[in-house]
Amino acid sequence: MKYIILIGDGMADRPIKELEGKTPLQAAFTPNMDRLAKQGILGSVRTIPEGFPPGSDVANLSILGYDPKQFYSGRAPLEAASMGIELEENDVAFRCNLVTLKYNKTKDRALMEDYSAGHISTEEARQLIETIDSELGNENIRFFPGISYRHLMIWRNGEVEIECVPPHDIIGKEITEYLPLGKGERVIRSLMESSVGILENHPVNKKRAAEGKKVANSIWLWGQGKKPKIPTFMEKYGLTGALISAVDLTRGIGVCAGFEILQVPGVTGYLDTNYTGKAEYALKALIKHDVVYIHVEAPDEAGHEGNYRNKIKAIEDFDALVVGSIIRGAKEFDEYRILLLPDHPTPIEVRTHTDEPVPFVIFDSRHRQDNGDVRFDENILQRAEIVKIEEGHKLMDFFLKNRE
Repeated sequence: MKYIILIGDGMADRPIKELEGKTPLQAAFTPNMDRLAKQGILGSVRTIPEGFPPGSDVANLSILGYDPKQFYSGRAPLEAASMGIELEENDVAFRCNLVTLKYNKTKDRALMEDYSAGHISTEEARQLIETIDSELGNENIRFFPGISYRHLMIWRNGEVEIECVPPHDIIGKEITEYLPLGKGERVIRSLMESSVGILENHPVNKKRAAEGKKVANSIWLWGQGKKPKIPTFMEKYGLTGALISAVDLTRGIGVCAGFEILQVPGVTGYLDTNYTGKAEYALKALIKHDVVYIHVEAPDEAGHEGNYRNKIKAIEDFDALVVGSIIRGAKEFDEYRILLLPDHPTPIEVRTHTDEPVPFVIFDSRHRQDNGDVRFDENILQRAEIVKIEEGHKLMDFFLKNRE
């Protein structure tokens, strides 16, 4: 038996007036996801436990079968695992976004204009982070370049009990009320404030400004935590796996789970990602692995932007180029199951993650169901006969059950 997990990050949403009360998932043309829904087990799952932040870290841990109440240690340490950064016991990792702040005329107030600095390129970002590290780094503080706007800071013997707000949660808001609070706040605030003077005159930003692009004029630190202790998927389920994602966070979860991390050319985590390549690499990986986990970030990014047109496009590309390719290619295997779901909603109206349950479908090549004329969208949540899983980490047990 082969197991295929397909994640459309942030794909679920709420009805919006521009789509006459439909969600982007309901408005999108998704024949392949709908095909799975017509023939599979339908359900709802709460991937975010009560009291936890509705992030992709918590949600994807849940989906892979790891109870966040037991294994969650923060977002940044998972990203460090993906980047090959070995954390010592007392190291604290922080996510370091390159962001665009918009100042008023006197520069005494600033709004969070863009959490991604216009989805800055990886090469441009690398130059900026390397400069930040050379100017602000020391024996206890180091900065490491990642992909696009997503980077890391490691604080040796640092403080972890700090309240930090994700920048994508405060788009268009004045940042003063959302600056870090708690133990070590002075250090974190000082680094963020000092980065502004370094970045605003950097050649990379001068070139971006001349080209009419958003500049990365500050860092934003958040998502902190210490090194996680997670059993591998083999230890937990006796299965080998591979994972595909453009996002260090998801790849880091895969590293901790002992999965092979597949390096697919052209994956970006945005609308221009290599959807087809993800499906092709996944199908090849299934020849030697039991499980493959495909994560697509683009719908989530469109949700954070508040752009329903881009979200519909991302969903339709995911359906046609990933889900469709997987359905066709999986026929080469005698027996297989497909689990399809969003990890969490990212509603256009709020431009950030929420913790509502999300729909899922499990398709089994041996046991095809007849659910009638049903689509894969949020309406599944209202159906009376669906499977309801309130503890998200139990979904994987349900997906893998009866492994003969």
